[in-house]
Amino acid sequence: MKITVYRKAHFNAAHRLHEPNLTEKENEALFGKCNNPYYHGHNYELIVGVTGEVDPKTGYLIDMKVLADLIKAEVEDYMDHKNLNEQVAEFKTLNPTAEHIAYVIWNRLRVKLNTSFNLKVTLYETPRNFVEYCGE
Repeated sequence: MKITVYRKAHFNAAHRLHEPNLTEKENEALFGKCNNPYYHGHNYELIVGVTGEVDPKTGYLIDMKVLADLIKAEVEDYMDHKNLNEQVAEFKTLNPTAEHIAYVIWNRLRVKLNTSFNLKVTLYETPRNFVEYCGE
């Protein structure tokens, strides 16, 4: 039996959308308020979906405590209350857009999960703006 389990999480972080190969004026025109040189923050909501076959012995796809601990270690502890541009290694070379944040989260979780599982990350930057990434 194939099934998907979901775990929700939350973290707060600051960032600045800025492309160093563009002029200040171009960055301001492209990113608007999100290009504020003093940064701005979001209350991110995260939903992690893991899909696979249920273990007939345990009845679990994955122990939710294991998934919760993984998300805490790889996402919440890593990104919560951080300046993403300054304090998160991946964003030294990636503009910390919602799309790139979801991609980074997916990659951090993917290497820790059983390869038989499919993984989907849904990241809400605001209640109305969200992205999904599933490794494709």
